Amino acid sequence: MYPEATGELTNLLYDIALAAKIISGEVRRAGLIDILGEFGRTNVQGEAQQKLDVVANETIKQAVGHAGRVCVMASEEDDAPIPVPEGAHIGKYALLFDPLDGSSNIDVNVSIGTIFSVHRRVTADGLGTLEDLLQPGRKQVAAGYVIYGSSTVLVYSVGDGVHCFTLEPTIGEFLLHDADAKTPPTGKYYSVNESNYMRWTDGYRTVVDRFKGLDGDGNEKKNARYIGSLVADFHRNLLTGGVFMYPADSKSPNGKLRLLYEAAPLAFIAEQAGGAASDGRRRILDVDPTELHQRTPLVIGSRDDVGLVAKILTEVDGAGE
Repeated sequence: MYPEATGELTNLLYDIALAAKIISGEVRRAGLIDILGEFGRTNVQGEAQQKLDVVANETIKQAVGHAGRVCVMASEEDDAPIPVPEGAHIGKYALLFDPLDGSSNIDVNVSIGTIFSVHRRVTADGLGTLEDLLQPGRKQVAAGYVIYGSSTVLVYSVGDGVHCFTLEPTIGEFLLHDADAKTPPTGKYYSVNESNYMRWTDGYRTVVDRFKGLDGDGNEKKNARYIGSLVADFHRNLLTGGVFMYPADSKSPNGKLRLLYEAAPLAFIAEQAGGAASDGRRRILDVDPTELHQRTPLVIGSRDDVGLVAKILTEVDGAGE
């Protein structure tokens, strides 16, 4: 079917799946082997690292770095690109990942996850560089995430739809349970941290008031659902329909979520499932990154809901603001 295929991307996805199995086991045993709580240092974003953050980060680097599929990696937990280990074969892909999304929920047993993004290298042979990592989301060749919850679920796309797998713990393998996941064009849920309401623009406040049924126009209300783990909120809305928002605000004028580790890979999944993702005005996959840890606002989920948010923002805040 793909005569030019070498199997290298497939094997990279197997490497990521292996790391996910290891992390899943560590998450389930965390309270028993003393890897709950803070690690005692902060990451590049200035956030307190959890012990499981460090475990997950090192697990992915070890599982992927020595396998010979990548030329360079980048992690939300590391300030600089991660080179291929000395002596390892240098591959043709660049991997970016958030090793443990939602880590503030680790100690209270709420679903957390791993997010990953794969690009084909754009530099010549040899070690990969920052150029291989700073590519717009539309150039991703694969993206996905893993949720460590009541079950461990792997969701990924290579550009031909969205495929969902569940880890069968008795045999230690991910088994396919949905070969072509689709998200409804509109949904019944909205997900946003409303404690930031007073820091938002008038446009975002108008959006949420409408979703709450406070606009007086008789529009159908949505139900609020906010877990605080991006992958968990996104996964629910992907399957049932809805929109997740993390706006820019007066405290974080550039947004809070990371473009390369969170927004772009999930936007790739959303679009492959029939949904959409924007920063409120621009398609996330069209944003050209300039920094490894660049932040962005994010509106993601059901296509018509994302479009409605953009329409209201343009009407209330203005197209250029």
